[in-house]
Amino acid sequence: MTDLRIAAAPISWGVCEVPDWGHQLAPERVLGEMRDLGVTAAETGPDGFLPSAPAELRDMLTGYGLKCVGSFVPVVLHKADHDPAPAVNEVLDRLETSGGDVIILAAATGVDGYDDRPDLSEDEWKTLLANLDRLGELAASRGVVAALHPHVGTMIEQRDEVYRVLENSTIGLCLDTGHLLIGGTNPLEVTEAFTDRIRHAHLKDVRVDLAEQVQRGELTYTEAVRQGMYVPLGAGDARIARVVATLVDAGYDGWYVLEQDTILADDAEGDSAAGNVAVSMSFLRKTAERPVRV
Repeated sequence: MTDLRIAAAPISWGVCEVPDWGHQLAPERVLGEMRDLGVTAAETGPDGFLPSAPAELRDMLTGYGLKCVGSFVPVVLHKADHDPAPAVNEVLDRLETSGGDVIILAAATGVDGYDDRPDLSEDEWKTLLANLDRLGELAASRGVVAALHPHVGTMIEQRDEVYRVLENSTIGLCLDTGHLLIGGTNPLEVTEAFTDRIRHAHLKDVRVDLAEQVQRGELTYTEAVRQGMYVPLGAGDARIARVVATLVDAGYDGWYVLEQDTILADDAEGDSAAGNVAVSMSFLRKTAERPVRV
């Protein structure tokens, strides 16, 4: 049996950094359900969800039998008059104490939400790429791996942007199968072409009919998530089985983080979250045992 490093993320329980995203469940419930599912590691979720004091974060996760994997950090990278290093160092302080080994960077636009974004000038591109290399080196100096997360509604969303980063920087890649697909990039193509750059994996499955409506501007990203764009692994169109088989064959030894972004109206709507994560965990383990090549 292939021994995968499987983790969960609070966004599968609707916990998100975007203001007015939806009802936010209490951390005690989310961490307790992770533990009850047999999950042994977790990402930290957005600022304010778990304690920001490093030792308190470590102790809270440990209390639920969870190891800290790392943190997702949206940070502005393209502005010459903005230094992202202080904010990144603050997160690295928490990870160093809590045992997390990955910092997942997203190229934030500087405004809340993921429904709109500006275009980058050539000078802004140069600044962004230089910051990625600098932050990657900063994280490495603290014993943490940095990975860029292409993400809908950030400055790195579409296929040409993803490839420009991979071809012009040294930063590792967070392979988020859902955001790649929604942004117009084939996640399997990226997995096969840049296997050696993948430092972290967010496994999401996606309904391509809703993803295409986002691409055409018929739905905002938030509207599509609310309508169920993300589904348990194996129920969507992201070719997760092939992606996992490719990673396993390549000897990828990083984390496989289960993520099914959702928006909740109330506590009751959170009742399905743990069940969806259980389905995804089972699918991932079976796929790793019997890689599918179709």
